[in-house]
Amino acid sequence: MILRAVTLAVGLTGAFGAAQFPAYSQQYMQRLGGAVDALAQVVADFDASAAKEGLSRTEALAQMRGTAFVERRRADMVQTFDRYARLRADLSVLQGQGPFMRAYHATHLTDAEIAKRAWQAFQPAFPLTLATGIFAFAGFLLSTFLLGLTRALLRWSLRRRSLPA
Repeated sequence: MILRAVTLAVGLTGAFGAAQFPAYSQQYMQRLGGAVDALAQVVADFDASAAKEGLSRTEALAQMRGTAFVERRRADMVQTFDRYARLRADLSVLQGQGPFMRAYHATHLTDAEIAKRAWQAFQPAFPLTLATGIFAFAGFLLSTFLLGLTRALLRWSLRRRSLPA
């Protein structure tokens, strides 16, 4: 009886957790779009400054040498260009996708800074939508399966220890 109650509690916890994905991924997408817009402005400003001097982005970066500050700024700009390209690619994959395709492309929801800020602003809820219901059901099944697997591994491990050598 206790095992059934624990299994139900674990399953419901998994269901509630998985049901949060549609709303969280939407929050992440909104922040991703904002980050891409902000970085686009930084990149455009740099490129415009370089163009005014008759330089390409690569040429302008190559000229950023000499002092420790300028070297640091150059490294920061290279990181900014790389992050902008990565986030823009993530946004292009995720844009216009529903929660199931966002789950399929979850590897594009991995920017640590955006994820942290999305999580800080996120308020768990349980909206009654088909997507939430499906994610909740999948979370229930997955968490109860993992609990069963853990129990089976523990039993197997204990049985191996109790067998005579």
